[in-house]
Amino acid sequence: MTHAVVLLIAAGMSGYSVSTYLKPANAPIDVRAASIGAGAGDLSMGRDTTIIKPIYIPTAPLSSRSPILYTVQAGDTLAGIAKALDVPFREITSSNPGLLVPLKVGEVLRLPPVPGFVVAVKKGDSLASVAAAYGLDPLAIVDFNRIRGPLTPGSMLVIPVDPGVGPNLPSGVPADPIKPAQLICPIPGAQIIQKFGPTSFQLEPAYGGYLHFHLGVDIIATYGTPIVAAAGGTVTAVGPADYFGIRVEVTDSYGLVEIYAHMSEVSVAIGQLVEQGDKVGLVGSTGLSIGSHLHFQLEVGGVPSDPMPLLGCAT
Repeated sequence: MTHAVVLLIAAGMSGYSVSTYLKPANAPIDVRAASIGAGAGDLSMGRDTTIIKPIYIPTAPLSSRSPILYTVQAGDTLAGIAKALDVPFREITSSNPGLLVPLKVGEVLRLPPVPGFVVAVKKGDSLASVAAAYGLDPLAIVDFNRIRGPLTPGSMLVIPVDPGVGPNLPSGVPADPIKPAQLICPIPGAQIIQKFGPTSFQLEPAYGGYLHFHLGVDIIATYGTPIVAAAGGTVTAVGPADYFGIRVEVTDSYGLVEIYAHMSEVSVAIGQLVEQGDKVGLVGSTGLSIGSHLHFQLEVGGVPSDPMPLLGCAT
């Protein structure tokens, strides 16, 4: 029975006039269940004093776990794509091993949907081998990619990476413990005496339409000063090389190539893993050099690129 019917019956039985309690309304009546909306803490009361636990309802779509595929358009550059899609260019290079610039129209690039990188599964790959190659716990790959069986050749895995830590070396230690996604000065505190770009120095080769172009940065230091890795990775070349003289090349965890030239001595071997800040050799003046210094060169997609800023160098 409704509340009104109960009142009518009660009034009849008691002899009281209903009009004493039920006054005519001059406006719409707001009818609602008793106690709805009342609550304490994170609980609320529903009809019949049922305790309701609030449920979170997302107001925006959850981020996708699938790699983003981007087809290169005419006029696209690596920097332009990175800016337009708000993806660090290092995550593009690490997700597309062997990427060369200039980019080719129609080329499809793999991009991670979250900070990290994309891995294409090859024939013979297993969860354990992929995890070992990137110094990861296999569970991190399983959890994010929702893997339920053996890996399928040709499929893609997203490897999430904490931007504050950066990727690991295969040994499982962070590649860049000093400053992730940032090159540090190979000779901390040393002065840069020549920057990347066009120059009037006639010993420099022609490049990019310029008669003379310096393809890296020169850092002055005394003979025998230790040189450290600007970023962590794998040593991919050592020894004499044309005008570089004695040099070391490190392919870092993002696929960028660092070249340390004019060295007097090498401290690493091909295939060796180095962390950011590890010693790779000593300053010298070998090759095309007119004095003791380090020529540091960075190659992105096979092309010399400006390595600045170098954290810790004096300019």
